[in-house]
Amino acid sequence: QVQVVESGGGLVQAGGSLRLSCAASGRTFNNYNMAWFRQAPGKEREFVSAIMWSGVGTRSADSVKGRFTISRDNAKKTVSLQMNSLKPEDTAVYYCAADVGNGALSAREASYYYWGQGTQVTVSS
Repeated sequence: QVQVVESGGGLVQAGGSLRLSCAASGRTFNNYNMAWFRQAPGKEREFVSAIMWSGVGTRSADSVKGRFTISRDNAKKTVSLQMNSLKPEDTAVYYCAADVGNGALSAREASYYYWGQGTQVTVSS
């Protein structure tokens, strides 16, 4: 069983930065690939970024490459998403998710079994 809790959302002006954090419980956290997804109003949830269980490999959606950075601290059982140069189109509820596997990084929702409740990010123009 893994529980994930997101924090760090808020309101920021376009061009600003936010850092989201995801705190996870469970003894096997270090074995799980982790990811961030987001869902904007009226849209389907979409992949943002993912990181390997080891922290060595990452992948990100084209829309956030060069602006968002995912990282993890296995000792603290946390995953972070540093978001820079934010745009109004980044406004969404951001979700942290855990993949119970530790194979190749996936951008598919179905690959992730444990989800947090989400944290709201609003970027004003």
